[in-house]
Amino acid sequence: MKLEITRSLLLVGALGVATLAAAAWHEPGPEVIGSHGQQASCRVPANVQAKQAARPDHDLLLFLFGMSQGGVSAPR
Repeated sequence: MKLEITRSLLLVGALGVATLAAAAWHEPGPEVIGSHGQQASCRVPANVQAKQAARPDHDLLLFLFGMSQGGVSAPR
């Protein structure tokens, strides 16, 4: 097979794969999430009450903040 034919078939194949990948790639856009119409199916029973008030764990919040900063440690 000649080099030009091989090169053109490779180019057509690569363009076909790129076209299929672009057609299959779906990235959802920003949407408003609402609860209209879903309240009837997700209600909490009336007899369920919190035993104690929930308090934030400040150590956990500090840990999560530190982990989100990239994990770079301070120089020694």
